[in-house]
Amino acid sequence: MSAISSGQHPPVPWHTFDIDTTLEKLQVDPATGLSSAEVLERLEQYGPNELQETAGRSPWIILLDQFKNIMLLMLIGVAFVSGFLAIQEKEFPKDAVAIMLIVILNGVLGYLQESRAEKALAALKSLASPLVRVLRDGKLLEVAAKDVVPGDIMFLEAGVQVAADARLLEESNLQIRESALTGEAHSVEKDAPLSLAENTPLGDRLNIVFCGTEVVKGRAKAIVVGTGMHTELGKIAALIQGVESEDTPLQRRMTQLGNVLVTGALIVVALVVLGGTLVQGMDAFSNLLEISLSMAVAIVPEGLPAVITVTLALGTQRMVKRHALIRKLPAVETLGSVTTICSDKTGTLTQNKMVVQGVETASHSLTVTGEGYQPTGDFLRADGSKIGVGQLGDAPDLETLLLSCVQCNDAVLQYENNDWGIVGDPTEAALLALAGKLEFTSDRLSPQLPRIAEFPFSSERKRMSVVCRVSNAESKVLTQNSPPFVMFTKGSPELTLGCCTQVLIGNQLQPLSEAQRQQILARNNDLASRGLRVLGFAYKPLSVQPPEGSEEQAERELVWLGMVGMLDAPRPEVREAVVKCRRAGIRVIMITGDHQLTASAIAQDLGIAQEGDRVLIGQQLEEMSQDELEREVDHVSVYARVSPEHKLRIVQALQKRGKFVAMTGDGVNDAPALKQADIGIAMGITGTDVSKEASDMVLLDDNFATIVAATEEGRVVYTNIRRFIKYILGSNIGELLTIAAAPLLGLPGVPLTPLQILWMNLVTDGFPALALAVEPPEPDVMYRPPFSPRENIFARGLGLYMVRIGIVFAIISIALMMWAYSHTSTVQGEGLDPDRWKTMVFTTLCVAQMGHAIAIRSHSQLTIQLNPFSNPYVFGAVIITTILQFMLIYVAPLRAFFGTHWLPLNELAICLGFSSLLFVWLELEKVFFQVFQSRKQPAGIQQKP
Repeated sequence: MSAISSGQHPPVPWHTFDIDTTLEKLQVDPATGLSSAEVLERLEQYGPNELQETAGRSPWIILLDQFKNIMLLMLIGVAFVSGFLAIQEKEFPKDAVAIMLIVILNGVLGYLQESRAEKALAALKSLASPLVRVLRDGKLLEVAAKDVVPGDIMFLEAGVQVAADARLLEESNLQIRESALTGEAHSVEKDAPLSLAENTPLGDRLNIVFCGTEVVKGRAKAIVVGTGMHTELGKIAALIQGVESEDTPLQRRMTQLGNVLVTGALIVVALVVLGGTLVQGMDAFSNLLEISLSMAVAIVPEGLPAVITVTLALGTQRMVKRHALIRKLPAVETLGSVTTICSDKTGTLTQNKMVVQGVETASHSLTVTGEGYQPTGDFLRADGSKIGVGQLGDAPDLETLLLSCVQCNDAVLQYENNDWGIVGDPTEAALLALAGKLEFTSDRLSPQLPRIAEFPFSSERKRMSVVCRVSNAESKVLTQNSPPFVMFTKGSPELTLGCCTQVLIGNQLQPLSEAQRQQILARNNDLASRGLRVLGFAYKPLSVQPPEGSEEQAERELVWLGMVGMLDAPRPEVREAVVKCRRAGIRVIMITGDHQLTASAIAQDLGIAQEGDRVLIGQQLEEMSQDELEREVDHVSVYARVSPEHKLRIVQALQKRGKFVAMTGDGVNDAPALKQADIGIAMGITGTDVSKEASDMVLLDDNFATIVAATEEGRVVYTNIRRFIKYILGSNIGELLTIAAAPLLGLPGVPLTPLQILWMNLVTDGFPALALAVEPPEPDVMYRPPFSPRENIFARGLGLYMVRIGIVFAIISIALMMWAYSHTSTVQGEGLDPDRWKTMVFTTLCVAQMGHAIAIRSHSQLTIQLNPFSNPYVFGAVIITTILQFMLIYVAPLRAFFGTHWLPLNELAICLGFSSLLFVWLELEKVFFQVFQSRKQPAGIQQKP
């Protein structure tokens, strides 16, 4: 095992070794593969076959970056000035200490959030990975890609993603698309026996297959030589991880908010210091400086970062429960802005379980019953009679077709844990289940018809063929003609039929007439229009074995056997999800590689398209310019027979039209489209690591309905974020104006200390804000168009609301402050401090916020119209926060620490009365807007009952 490359040694040039040398160095018997004990040993030595996280930014750099926020920088400045003034007065700088603790807390929260985003990538890799077929202990197994180890014997076939770097042992017409590594779109023909020079470029290493590339043609057997970060893809992953991602819309909005708040605070501070100096003279400068410090603390929403982080984390948890994993925390709310969802069909809109529904031969039109991959069910004629196992002698054409289903097949049916599972392609597994219903199994037929050659499926031919030696075959047709070899072909009905010149009717070969050809094509279109996936079957008796690479010549003059129609049934929950999307102003587009008629039928069934809607196919896309495609995308909802490259063009065209696009994908070649999309969505079950890394969200169940659920959660999260920003900043503006008014009105001292303001911003604002973060969705959340992710944080009246409510809040508080100052100056008594007016202002501001929290739950419905139990956390937070506020007044140690004063009950009652005025104002605003909206409705128009 010393020859295996590792992180501590130069990479081993496996492409320079011949096959025997490679096997010797890896100590593997190609006939049996590794033993279970060797697998565990190598897994322990080399680790799982996963892309690992690189160091990236150091933890210290990530932590320091958190303190570049302009609001935190202002708070740090305030803390230093406050500490300096306190030390000058020979007092303990408790305000400065408290402010710095808040700064550190916010920095740590930001650090943890970024660290969690980095760790989320590792969590994605622990999801179900693509499965790999390997040989271990002499048995063919299917294992998770992460469990593949150096020395594993790996089997490849068309359509498979290569799970690790491997040296080819044998191959048959193998072609690999290596665009993930080389950027070249064309496939590369591989050659196992080659031994190459050490300096051979990566793209010319024809005896190696690389992790992350895709098999487009042929079959192969290979031995794994590199896993995880020791693959060529691992090297690229290390480079990719060094690239910094752009800020999300939420992060940009928070930066914008901070700039506006700090700029506004500095302007107000300057005006207050200047105005106060003019009113009170230079002797008041020290007092004005303390007031300006309080104002700076008041404008900064210290609790906002924590509340946003908790809100996003809660949204992420709710999404995970609905089977959506979010990669980056701030991206949660971005989902709420999606206007267009481009979805794959197979496995996302459908169940990804193919079940044959019907069989068509020249003599029979049969309906097939059964569920899943169970080889049990009936073959029913049009009159309802069955064809049983003992009746195949009367249907030799059906018998031959079933032979083709079994022999022209690379899948395996397995019965494990009381259920039928598959190894390989679901479509081929459905054919095995079909044949198994009449007891045609590969175990019984393989000795009679051993496979000796094959022409693998290719995207150009859209079919595959296998050549078998005829040895005591049970088939009446093959026995009658007694050919030494027979070739079975399956694939696209149109293209396979195009290669046929004869048709099998009963056990007789007859020339294929043009009328029969048109009848077959019409029946194919009929099956496809019902949403069935159709495969055509043919065969050809051979006198000699055709040479390798001669498929174009060999696949001529075939004998038509018939068609099989199978259904990948739509997921039942998708119909409702599509309806919900339409109500929410979200357009759903289906993009699939399947037949256009099948795609159209499924789309119509699900409500994505209507009968007669245009379907664009890949060939038409190839002929279109990008400008022409941009003109079409608004009118086309179904794209069929498309390649992953077409997906990228479709996304770009939609974005050019101003759409905010979510795109699903699962393969390496989907990565460009996933990265291009505003929200890239990878498949958690079938998705590759490459697609997951390119995505913003992973569907844990590969289900379209999950996308819609996540979009709804995104809207709820963004709505709640805006709700508590209104709540927090409305009060902050009120605090700021109240503090600013004190010196301008000639009042002595600072009405609120920085410590008291921190209490308000963190506790009396923070607890209710957290409760508002879990406010359930309003009834219209999925009955309105999405909001633009590019909208200003103050858009749709949020800025006006903050200023309006801040001014109302300030007027109430200033009126109370003026009365309280006058009252406490004249009403003296034992234990009554004349400065208690400041505590009355402090209490009024805090308690008024409780009414604000209750009223802001809805912008249109009155509080009495809302169900109080729909969010009991709000009332719980209000009660707890109010009790805590009273403790600052009536618990002596807390009173001393926060600098408050004891209040008699009559003065406390006055504070509560003034506080309730804000709640009354907010409810009256709702009444006003309800009346205003009702009067805007034109006369004579009545609501529908």
